[in-house]
Amino acid sequence: MKKGSYALIGTGAAFWASISIFVNALYETGFSALEIVFLRVLSAALIMFVYIALTNRELFNIHFSDTYYFIGTGIFSIVFFNWCYFTTIKEASVAIAAILLYTAPIFVFLMSRMIFKERLSSLKILALLVAVVGCVLISGYFPSGGVLLSTNMLLIGLGSGFGYALYTILGKAALEKYDPMTVTAYTFAVATIGLFPISGMGAVITASHNIDTLFYIFGLGLIPTVLGYILYTKGLHYVEAGKASIIAAVEPVVATTIGISVFNEILSIWQFAGILMILFAVLLTQKENGI
Repeated sequence: MKKGSYALIGTGAAFWASISIFVNALYETGFSALEIVFLRVLSAALIMFVYIALTNRELFNIHFSDTYYFIGTGIFSIVFFNWCYFTTIKEASVAIAAILLYTAPIFVFLMSRMIFKERLSSLKILALLVAVVGCVLISGYFPSGGVLLSTNMLLIGLGSGFGYALYTILGKAALEKYDPMTVTAYTFAVATIGLFPISGMGAVITASHNIDTLFYIFGLGLIPTVLGYILYTKGLHYVEAGKASIIAAVEPVVATTIGISVFNEILSIWQFAGILMILFAVLLTQKENGI
């Protein structure tokens, strides 16, 4: 099952990467970053709850004492990392935001070691380093002059990586008690509740005025969100958190490919090198298990 789980994680990450197609369309409609995040989690929660209600209502059953899992994945991960990520994009640049976001595997490895007692083999550490360098190269920020960040912006940027990593850690813990569908559904439900006071009502009113906009919102909720997180969470059930975070680094590879093929972006030699490094890192995680 582990080999299939790697494929689930990689496919889920690839679905995540398609988010730019829907987000760019919604930006053109006039939504703010936080409004798009809210519409993403709201549409995902609605899709998940309708699907579960029609297929297996037992998946709704959770213990009230376990709600902290979903507060963690929904608020401290989904909402927090998106806020940090979009703030870094606005105040610094997309490239720097991407670099700091993909410090996530480092946080996953550290927390996995402390919480799950996962072994830090030399091959796993090598794969981590290769993946992080690959993400830096793919971001397009190869050192040429340097960019000076304030301490606050650096911490906020690193916060996006930490929040991103929390889903892997808290999701792994929740999977010991609940089905991946349950974890995903309640994660987005809690994220929706958390974001509604900030940007919910205005986003819903704006969205209701245009059929095309509703189509993009549905696509955003289904493809890079529901499908992406379900596949990743299912795979995470059978794979160590640290390895999962490395495999998920295929996301910027797919995102770069989409940028080239859909948005006519140009791939630099450094970005191509970054793609090869990430693919190599994924192969290293598989090699450790003799796959």
